[in-house]
Amino acid sequence: MEMSIPTVMGVALGAIAVSMLALWLISIPLQDVSFIDCFWPIGFLVVTAAVYLVFQPANPNALILLLLCAVWSLRLGIYLFSRWRREGMDGRYQALVNKAEGNVHLFTLRKVFMLQGGMMFIVSLPLQLGQLPNDPPWLAVQMLGVSPLVWLGIALALLGIIFETVGDAQLARFKADPANEGTVLDTGLWRYTRHPNYFGDCCVFWGFYLIACDNGIGALSLPGALVITWLLTRWSGAALLERRMQRSKPEYADYVRRTPAFIPGAPKSPQG
Repeated sequence: MEMSIPTVMGVALGAIAVSMLALWLISIPLQDVSFIDCFWPIGFLVVTAAVYLVFQPANPNALILLLLCAVWSLRLGIYLFSRWRREGMDGRYQALVNKAEGNVHLFTLRKVFMLQGGMMFIVSLPLQLGQLPNDPPWLAVQMLGVSPLVWLGIALALLGIIFETVGDAQLARFKADPANEGTVLDTGLWRYTRHPNYFGDCCVFWGFYLIACDNGIGALSLPGALVITWLLTRWSGAALLERRMQRSKPEYADYVRRTPAFIPGAPKSPQG
């Protein structure tokens, strides 16, 4: 099969469709759709690996994207799966299911699996288009066979992975201590941003985008980086969590006042 934008996107769409259909079928006997969150990071690895295995791209950036995606997705996927096994069904999904009209399973197919599949297709565009041919390189100057733009993308993605990993570990350790029940984590990375895990996620995908841009055509995958930024800051990520925290923890308002919202920065003084 010739590697082109339509064929690459077709393989990615097929991989997502098969995955989401399989997960939907699994959710029926489980009576739980919230495990879809565990698959969210893994799904990007499925897409990236599907394109890589089908086309065997000569572009070395394809392997870089695959390896970076594997490190990010497996770490986060295992973390989210462990949390799901420990805490059970996410109340947000239960509230959504309670609104179902007609057949609940067809409802979840549309509102959970097809919706997330569509978002995954858009967000994964850098991982798809970034594997297209890169000969000759868009940026001729290279170091160790990799352009400065790709090195910048690698650095940003690794920074995001480290930031997210450390933030998740600090949060897990905080929640494991019964003495912290009802309090707000404001130490470690959480002192400098209210959402170090989401900020790290955002860095990862912008890193993917920079790598994708190296072949020129990958610049068209900008909607993927923009959509994940919107999801993390305005829709299902930080914004949703902040509303829940403000309702459940009165001291969170003070934390909001003194701590940068998303991009890390110096916290304000208690009197500030």
